[in-house]
Amino acid sequence: MAKADTVRTRAPLKTRRPPVGASPGTLIADPAARRSELRLTLISPEKFKTIDNASIDDLNTHCDRWPVVWLDCTGLANIPLIEEIGRIFNLHPLALEDVVNAGQRPKVDFFEDHAFVAMRMIDDVTAHRYEQIAVFFGKNFVVTFQEREGDPFDPVRKRIAAAMPNRLRSRGADYLAYALIDAIVDSYFPPIEAASEQVDGIEDQMLNTPHKHQMRQLHELRRDANVLKGVLWPMRDALATLIRNDVPFVKAETKIFFNDTLDHSLRLIELVENQRDMLTGLIEMHLSLTQARTNDVISYLTIVSVIFMPLTFLVGVWGMNFEPESSPWNMPELKSYYGYPAALLFMLVVAVGLVAFFKWKKWL
Repeated sequence: MAKADTVRTRAPLKTRRPPVGASPGTLIADPAARRSELRLTLISPEKFKTIDNASIDDLNTHCDRWPVVWLDCTGLANIPLIEEIGRIFNLHPLALEDVVNAGQRPKVDFFEDHAFVAMRMIDDVTAHRYEQIAVFFGKNFVVTFQEREGDPFDPVRKRIAAAMPNRLRSRGADYLAYALIDAIVDSYFPPIEAASEQVDGIEDQMLNTPHKHQMRQLHELRRDANVLKGVLWPMRDALATLIRNDVPFVKAETKIFFNDTLDHSLRLIELVENQRDMLTGLIEMHLSLTQARTNDVISYLTIVSVIFMPLTFLVGVWGMNFEPESSPWNMPELKSYYGYPAALLFMLVVAVGLVAFFKWKKWL
């Protein structure tokens, strides 16, 4: 979810692919890709160092001197830079192709000396556009590629800067990769919980007075839940794959922490599934309430019509052109002294009698 767009204007998730017939591992930048910037974090148990706006020279100078290196590349426009990063860390070209062709399904691929994790990331909980985050990690390095600035990694950076004892500085690159992936997964909780609160609010409003705009809100929220489901299920599968595989650069104790992240993803899936079920029920309830309200209106209109039918009949009869002088059967009451108030009184009695009858029948 990006900073500039809201959930209602979210662009669909699309995978950009190289031209048909291109060689595997061909890197082609998206014309809309952001300018690439590097941030290098050098980590050891005793100290750490962060270099903003880092260069390839900084990588060549510092990488071999620190136990753990975290390189964060923001923006995917500079293809030569990405290729050079791949050369320095020996990243597989097919994985780099997936980095540039953003919109990949969340997955995990294992290579000889490193792993590649592709995920969808929320870089700002106040907005609702997804962004691909690619995480490479090996024995002593972590490399992250993100499409634009903004990410949920600030808590991880603060933990790296915290005083000793510091697990992030002492447990190695696989634990740092876990912390970053865990931050990505946990970033889904605030928007999902906010959506649940919004659903509860709409439900309370509907029970009082259903409105048309509520149906639109419910459909938009269900669409968002469907998108989340499409992201979270493959993310769960990727985390399970990361735990099951035995590779030398992922320690057994780190898998325990990855298993906790897998539990978080399962919890997110449960929340989204419950939210979808509730939204479906609310949509059906809104339709039922709207139909019931329409039926009530029709019932009241029908009752009013039934009350006025005999009155209209009486007025129509008395409004005919009778001649009481020619025959005693030609409406003699037209000559009655109190004929007009008597007619009104009779019509009132008819109306009141009908209302009483409807209440007796519990139609009102």
